Order: sequence, then C-alpha cells, then structure tokens
Amino acid sequence: MAESIADFSDIADLPAPRDDASIWYGADMKARTDWLHVLTPDDVTEIEAAMRPLAGSEADIARMTKADFPLPTLGPRLARICAEVIDGRGFALLRGMPVQQWSVRESATAYFGIGCHFGNARSQNGKGHVLGHVRDLGRDAVNDPNARIYQTRERQTYHTDSSDIVALLCLKTAKSGGASALVSSMTIYKEMYERRPDLLPYLFEAMGTDRRGEIPAGEKPWHEIPVYNFHEGYLSALYARRYIESARRFPELPALSPAQVEALDLFDSLAEDPDISLQMEFQPGDMQWVHNHTMLHDRTSFEDWPEPERKRHLLRLWLAVPGARPLPQIYTQRYGTIDIGDRGGIIVPGASLNAPLEPV
Repeated sequence: MAESIADFSDIADLPAPRDDASIWYGADMKARTDWLHVLTPDDVTEIEAAMRPLAGSEADIARMTKADFPLPTLGPRLARICAEVIDGRGFALLRGMPVQQWSVRESATAYFGIGCHFGNARSQNGKGHVLGHVRDLGRDAVNDPNARIYQTRERQTYHTDSSDIVALLCLKTAKSGGASALVSSMTIYKEMYERRPDLLPYLFEAMGTDRRGEIPAGEKPWHEIPVYNFHEGYLSALYARRYIESARRFPELPALSPAQVEALDLFDSLAEDPDISLQMEFQPGDMQWVHNHTMLHDRTSFEDWPEPERKRHLLRLWLAVPGARPLPQIYTQRYGTIDIGDRGGIIVPGASLNAPLEPV
C-alpha cells in the first residue's frame, strides 16, 4: 500500500482499520483496570536503591542511561508495560511513586531513570529540555504565537507530541480541573472509515502545522505532514488542530479548504465523544505513558492553588523507543530523523540537552 494522498483518491483504496487492541472505546475502558499498574513496596525499594546514589551525587539527569539505573526485578515488568503502550492499547498508568516524600531532584532522577527503561529521552523544546515541566507559567497561547499550551492553564485540546511515547509524572495536582484525557486515533479512523470515508482522504493530505517559533536549522516555521500516514502496514497519526490553524498566520500557507475543515471537524467531534475518549484524574506519583502514533492526549482547563508551592506540577518525558514502528520519510520534517530509537524531539541551533529541576 502506498503512502500519498494520490493513492487514496479512491476511497476503496483506503487502508482498512486494524482489528487489534489499539482500537478501544472510553465507555468500555472505564470499566477495565488492566491499564493500571501499581508499584509494590519492593518496586519502590528497588527504585530508591537506584535513585539514591545518583540524586545524592547530583548526577546530570540529562546524561543518565538505562545502565545507570538498574532495576533487575521491575525492569522486565516495565518492558511489558512498554509493549502494551507501543504494540497494544496505546497507554498505561503506573501508580505509586512516593513523590510527596522525595525532593524534586529525587523524583526527577527516579522518573528519568524509569523512563530510560522505555526509551531514549528527546528534547521537548528549543531550550533542549529532556525533562519537561508542565506548569502554568502565565503564558497566553491564543495571543502569543510562540507560547505552547502546556505553559498555560487552558484546555489543551487533543493532540500528539513529537516522539514515540510521551510520559507524565504527577508531582502536584490543581485545586480543580486538569484531568488527563485520552483517545485512540485508530478508533477515530475506524469511525470515520465507517461513517464518512469520503472525508478520510483529506486527512492523508499534508497540512502546514505551526512550529510555534521553535524552528530546526534549515526548516520552515511550519511542517507539512498529513494527519494520517500509512507506512509498511502501520497507520500512524500526527495532530495538533490548534497549530494547524495558527499556521495560517504565514502568508505562504493557503487557507484550509471547506472539505479539509469538515474532515478536521468530524475528527475533533469523534475525539470529544465521551463514548470514545477516556478521562482520568492523576494522583501524586502517577506516571502515564502514551503512544503518540496511535493516541491523542488532552488536558482539561484547571484552577490552580494561589500558593506557588502547591501549584499543579507535572514532569514530562518524550521518548524514542527501540523496537518502535517504522515511520515514513515525511516525518523527518518534525522528527529530524526516522531512525528507530533515535528520533523525535525539537532540536534548534545552539541548544544543548539539559534537565532543569524547575520550570523555566
């Protein structure tokens, strides 16, 4: 099966939805617990044994590797969870990290070390941060063309990040709101395939998407990658509606056609359907792992605490996973390379990889 929009101009040529675990419905998933994994006291002891020497010596988190963070018993379990994420339902929640008893350095070291068992950390912004902080910094993503949604308390809307897996560790929750929302882009595809297959070819067309001022060397201020891409038997999705629309600020990009808007509107309405999507409330110590190629994630708006030390705070990782699926060449616009285990992230001139312990 070929990969371009021209090959799908006849809807009979569209790839059929796969009948596998990546297609699921929120109404059913709410009744299941197989996606929730709880750390045992022995697991925590093993994590602490790996974390203490590193945190105590103030080791450079950005340069940690899997070998630096041995987890002889928990490690094989993490490998199975990773397989659930990249080859199964597309997400998992690991609960029970004792972050309320640890310093930020201890929590960040432990979290990054566990992340190394899933994949290789990638830069999440133009500053080279391999450890991200999801916290309201008072930015305005509507009126500031270079602000990103995670720096605000606004609702994010469903989107993907630029890595194989995006992971979050909850340190502190908001006063109210800030729920995590997930939906399978594979389920959305199945529903569109059954309801409006005539609109799907438009989602295989390249759409300019805003880089929000974080521009790699030699690239445009936007990338042009279709929402859906079919490559070597894998259907993958890459999506950020808000940034598709904000990219129209560049005069070189044409306005979206009525058919494209209709396709995107149906895509969004399916993502919003409570029977299809799933919301979850984080607890401190929760670690969520999400497969960007088959999932979209969102966050509801929130009201934060007035005290700075109580404000909602999550740590984030973007991970390139050894053994992940192949991606088409067009992804190099966003991922830099499509080499498995060494792709994704945002690399701009002059940035060096680092892991700040505070939001900056």
